[in-house]
Amino acid sequence: MYRERVSRVPDAVLWWSTSPGTSPGASPGASPGASPGTGAAERRVLPDGCMDVIWADGALLVAGPDTAAHVVTDRPGARYVGLRFGPGTGPLVFGVPAHELRDRRVPLAELWPGAEARRLTERAGEAADAGPWLGAVLEEEAARRLGRAPRRVDAALVGAVVTGVRAGLPVARIAADTGVGERRLHRRCLDAFGYGPRTLGRILRMNRAVDLARGGTPPATVAAVAGYADQAHLSREVRSLTGVTLGALIR
Repeated sequence: MYRERVSRVPDAVLWWSTSPGTSPGASPGASPGASPGTGAAERRVLPDGCMDVIWADGALLVAGPDTAAHVVTDRPGARYVGLRFGPGTGPLVFGVPAHELRDRRVPLAELWPGAEARRLTERAGEAADAGPWLGAVLEEEAARRLGRAPRRVDAALVGAVVTGVRAGLPVARIAADTGVGERRLHRRCLDAFGYGPRTLGRILRMNRAVDLARGGTPPATVAAVAGYADQAHLSREVRSLTGVTLGALIR
């Protein structure tokens, strides 16, 4: 079961996930990538240009921006709580350029000073044991770090790039509109999103297509509305980014 709500942290979403079923010895918060066992469930986390901090198995880890679907094997009854940061926000919270975490899952302690990561992990553990307060702890810390983060990411540029790629604008046009050269735009996008504007555009377009398909829109219409050349183009892009067909995803 998965649920989410808009976070009190700007451009973030707070989410909760619980794997179906229980099994003897299964502990809450089984970590992603755990060895499959009886009843283990496999799920596919789609790339979305975002970065997350996730409470799993008594520890905090950071999920960097993915370039393809990340396959997770959950033990039955595994529980997670996460805070997902929109494109460009995660680097401000974690203090590192997004491309350094591309396609990676790392312990938060590798990114923050030991005492700081340890303090948040202890608070998160106490909140997890006491009740549904863990999300609030993650939000509080993220808001604090955003408030004092050095602005290594240009918020106006981030917004312009996201708006431009969603509209299907060529990279040259986005660069001209933002007043930076294409090479400089690419470097800034690596810092903010983990990859260049073309890859970001492919990922955001694919997510829109999947959302439309899950809402019942026929594939041919999805392709036209989402900006693909045709249905075959849509199929190739979805398989390239997720490893499966559009039909498999919406099933």
